[in-house]
Amino acid sequence: MTEIFFVLTVIYAAYVIYSVVNDSKKAKAIDDSAPALMSVVNVTVKPLIPEKVMAKPLVKPITKTVKPAAIKAAGLKNPETGEIATSYANYRFMKRWIKEALVAESLLEKIYKNNELNAEIEARIKEAVARLESVARYQI
Repeated sequence: MTEIFFVLTVIYAAYVIYSVVNDSKKAKAIDDSAPALMSVVNVTVKPLIPEKVMAKPLVKPITKTVKPAAIKAAGLKNPETGEIATSYANYRFMKRWIKEALVAESLLEKIYKNNELNAEIEARIKEAVARLESVARYQI
């Protein structure tokens, strides 16, 4: 097995060296022929877009700005540590402090285990999280 790995490594190294040498030869050939090609072509070029059209801006500048008060950051803030949680849509992956806050604010009866979740409980959890977002202590 070691011999096969060694042979494959040698083949790969040879390929890399071969490709580097060939790329440098191609680059040198292109650099040498570029001035000769440029001297053959001596044609004046007209712009495709007239100059009076080019003087006007193609895109209107945006004058409206969004007020910073209109942008509301999504997330919950842990009042004890200052940690901000932005993804808490799924109860199974929700941070422990959010689950404890739901119980502390008496929005839920208890912290549910994953095997206790069903459609009815998940609906209650979503409603409780929506109410927790409106509590001032947990807002960002």
